[in-house]
Amino acid sequence: EGLIEFYDSFKDMFEFFCKNTTIHGTIRLVCSDSNRMKTAFWTLLLLASFGMLYWQFALMFSQYWAYPVVLTMSMHSEPKMFPAITICNLDPYRFELVSEHLVQLDRMAEESITFLYGVNTSASLFHMNEKNIRIKDLSSIGNLSTSSFKLSQNFSLLRMFDRNNGSGRRHSSVGFRLCNATGGNCFYKTYSSGMDAILEWYRFHYMNIMSQLPVIINISDHEEQIEDMVYSCQYDGEPCRPSDYVHFHHPVFGSCYTFNSKGTDSFWTATKPGIPYGLSLILRAEQKDHIPLLSTVAGVKVMIHNHNQTPFLEHEGFDIRPGIATTIGIQQDEVNRLGGNYGKCTTNGNDVNVKLLYNNSYTLQACLHSCFQHIMVRKCGCGYYYYPLPPGAEYCDYNKQPAWGHCFYQLYNRLRNHHLNCFDQCPKPCRESLYKVSAGTAKWPSTKSQDWVRQALRHQNGYNSTSNRKDIAKVTIFYKQLNYQSVNESPLLSENLLLSSMGSQWSLWFGSSVLSVVEMFELLIDTLVLSLLFCYQRFRSKKT
Repeated sequence: EGLIEFYDSFKDMFEFFCKNTTIHGTIRLVCSDSNRMKTAFWTLLLLASFGMLYWQFALMFSQYWAYPVVLTMSMHSEPKMFPAITICNLDPYRFELVSEHLVQLDRMAEESITFLYGVNTSASLFHMNEKNIRIKDLSSIGNLSTSSFKLSQNFSLLRMFDRNNGSGRRHSSVGFRLCNATGGNCFYKTYSSGMDAILEWYRFHYMNIMSQLPVIINISDHEEQIEDMVYSCQYDGEPCRPSDYVHFHHPVFGSCYTFNSKGTDSFWTATKPGIPYGLSLILRAEQKDHIPLLSTVAGVKVMIHNHNQTPFLEHEGFDIRPGIATTIGIQQDEVNRLGGNYGKCTTNGNDVNVKLLYNNSYTLQACLHSCFQHIMVRKCGCGYYYYPLPPGAEYCDYNKQPAWGHCFYQLYNRLRNHHLNCFDQCPKPCRESLYKVSAGTAKWPSTKSQDWVRQALRHQNGYNSTSNRKDIAKVTIFYKQLNYQSVNESPLLSENLLLSSMGSQWSLWFGSSVLSVVEMFELLIDTLVLSLLFCYQRFRSKKT
C-alpha cells in the first residue's frame, strides 16, 4: 500500500482524476455534481471535444498515409558539364549484302505510287546507281541477296473509300492488310495521308530485309569518317578532338555521331554562358538518297540528352534545315523525386522488373522499349528490328513468321493506349536532368558570302557541291545561363509535422500537453488494477 495508491471505489478514483488532471474542463464534472444539468452539459461537451479531436486525428492520418508531396524550387549557379549532343545525317546506308532486295523494294514502291497516284517516280525518286556499303569481316556469310529470302506480295498498298457522311465528299484512306497466322482476324493498317501510308509500308518491308543482316555489325571501320559529315567542329573556341565523339549507325536516321557521350572529360566543362563558348558545327546536309522512302526530310537530326544515355531519335530531337544557321540555347532543369511511398521511381534501374536491353544508363524510354521487345518476342516469336534483341531471339522476318506484322501492330496499339503493363513496370528516374531548348535561324551562307565559304570548305575539307540546292548547315549549341533550376519533392506531412499537428489539435480541444496523455494512460491502468482487486476480493469472499 505504500507503493500503490488504492481507492475505495471507482467514484473516488474518478473524482481524484478530475480534480488533479491538467485536462481542461474535467473538474466541472465533479465540482457541479449538485447541479445535474451542468454536469450533463459538461459531459456532453467533453465527449463532443473528444469526438472532434479524434475526427481530426483520422483526417491527419488519412492524409499522411496518402503520402502527398510538395514541390520546392531552388536556383543553383556553378560550372557544369556540357550535355551530350547526337547528330545524324538522315541518310541510312544501303548495305551491299541486301542491295538486290532493296532495289526490288524500290521498284515495288514505284509501282505502288504509280498505281495510287499515276505518278512515274523512277527518274526523280529512285537512284539505283548509288554506292552500296560493304561491311568488313562478313565474307563468311555470303551474299544474302541470293538467299532464300523473298519480298512478300501479300501486303500491297490499297486505297479505301469511306462511306458518304452526308457532306457530299467521299474520304479515302491508304493502307495495307494484315492477318494472323491462320489468315483470319484481318485488319487494315490505314492512314488518312497517303504519304504516311507509303512510308510505313516501306519501313515494314525494310525491316524484313534488314533482319537478314547479322545482329552485330561493326561499321566504325567503314571508310566514311566524321569529316564527310562534319566539316568544322569547335567547342569553347577550341577544335574538337577525335576522342570527343562516338560513331554509330541508325537504320532510319543514318550515320550518327555523339559528342561528349560519357561526360567525364574536363574539356567539355562549361564555364561561361553564351554563343562563343558553346559547340559550333558546320555540317553536310545533303541527302545522298541511299534509301529515299525511309524519310521525306533532308537535313540533319540533332538531339540534346544526358550522358551515358541512349538517344531515342524517333521520340526526341529536332531537324536542321540545309542552308540555314541555327543557334540553339539550352537551359537545364533538374528533377529530384522522393520515391518509396511517395511515388514510383528508380535510382539506377536495378530494382525494375524489366531487364534492360541497352548498355547505357536507365531511362524511361529504354525501359519501355525493352519491355515491349520482351513482350514482342514472347507473343510474336521474334523481335522488332529497331530495338535490341534479348539473348536467343531473332528479328522478325515474314518469310519465317508470316503474321508478325499483325501481332506487332496490335501490341503497339495496346502500348500506345496504355493497355500493356509496361508503363506500370517502368518508373521514372528518381533524378533526371531535362533541357529546355530555344532556337533561332538565319540564312547561311548569305548570297554574297556563299562563294568564298564554299571555296574555303573545298580547300579545307575537299567539299564539292554538285547540286544547286543548299547542302550545308551551321549549328551552334550553347548554355543560355549556367544557373539551373532544381525541382525537389519533399513530404507534405513528415513525422515531425504530423506530431506537431496532433499536438496542436490536442491543445485546441483540451488545452493540454503530452503529460496529459500520460495522465489518461495512468487513469486506464488504475482502472484496470482496481477492477482486478475488486474481482479478487469478490472471489475470496465467495470462497470463504
